[in-house]
Amino acid sequence: MTLLDTAGLGPLPSFLQQQGAGAVLPIVSPAGNTMWLVRDYTLARKVLTDPRFSRAAAVTPQAPKFNDAQPAADSMMSMDGAEHARLRRLVSGAFTTGRVAAIAPWVERWVDERLDRLERRGTGADLIGDLAAPLSVSVLCTLLGIPAADSERFRGWVEVLFDITASSPHEKGRRRLELLDYMGQTIEQKRRQPDDALLTVLIKAQERGEMSMAELLTLGLTLLMAGYETTVGQIGLAALVILSDEVVYDALKRQPERLPGTVEELLRLTPATPLSFSRVATRQVQLGEVTVRAGEGVVVSLLHGNRDPATFPDPQRLLPQGRDAGHLTFGHGVHRCLGAPLARLQIQTVLNRLIGHFPRLRLVDALEPVAWKHGLATRGLSRLSVEWR
Repeated sequence: MTLLDTAGLGPLPSFLQQQGAGAVLPIVSPAGNTMWLVRDYTLARKVLTDPRFSRAAAVTPQAPKFNDAQPAADSMMSMDGAEHARLRRLVSGAFTTGRVAAIAPWVERWVDERLDRLERRGTGADLIGDLAAPLSVSVLCTLLGIPAADSERFRGWVEVLFDITASSPHEKGRRRLELLDYMGQTIEQKRRQPDDALLTVLIKAQERGEMSMAELLTLGLTLLMAGYETTVGQIGLAALVILSDEVVYDALKRQPERLPGTVEELLRLTPATPLSFSRVATRQVQLGEVTVRAGEGVVVSLLHGNRDPATFPDPQRLLPQGRDAGHLTFGHGVHRCLGAPLARLQIQTVLNRLIGHFPRLRLVDALEPVAWKHGLATRGLSRLSVEWR
């Protein structure tokens, strides 16, 4: 067991750093709207499952907004009920545990080859730019059937769209149009030359009338974007923790069978997505001591829920065997992250291969071995500099 250094969380919005103040408290969002922030594990699960808290209502023009990095109204992540279930059903088969296990050998080979290449290149690397980012985009492109040659262009587009402060609305709009145009061209190419990848499966569903062309475009982009930035962030955060704590690193070298439980604890303690997408109450709802009125916005702090001492005793402590209660990092309920098995596969593979390949891996001996991303809807590192000799 090891106690996680709270400073390892990196930069957080001020409203996530407040101590005490209750399970549900009012905050002013980055967009300037007053909303309710839920920090209690049990109440968080209620918000994420209660149909009275609507994702569809949260993307209407009059709804209180959290920031400008919200999914489009015709995105699966912005739908409720039957509409959400219809689109989710079309893609869920690609993310089952069995399907993900089938691509595990490919992911392992990719990581092994990349680590061999890095070792031949020198005695150090940036685990974000040299490993986590190219792995995440390669996995998603392979899953969807996107040409590998287009992966770098895609990374640039997505990083601008996820940036909530550093890029202007005009720049976001331009990149969004470029992405839509790219996805439209790719879909037409797949119609002419179908393959067995997920995008072709979705195109066939659209041709059968199971979704509109607009929904197909948005769904293709959602699948590409939703799993990229979060997975890169989660890999970097997990690697940072184990490299910052010799006890954890040495334990995993001696007992690699503890890696799955350790990864679950890393996901709990260091979520790349500290907040849920916002929801709007469609009716008055009682949340603990707070009455949420119809039309008011609610956002869940996954970070606080994951460290709720009522659910996770001694919550700052990393238990390699994992916990009985499930963490909220991938969400909860019908909107729970489809790509959770795929993210777990990548995190576990990277950590396992890093430890096996570089038993003396460590953060570089420099003043700032890491650089945190700023202004993003997700948390993560822009650089994680390591050395192995």
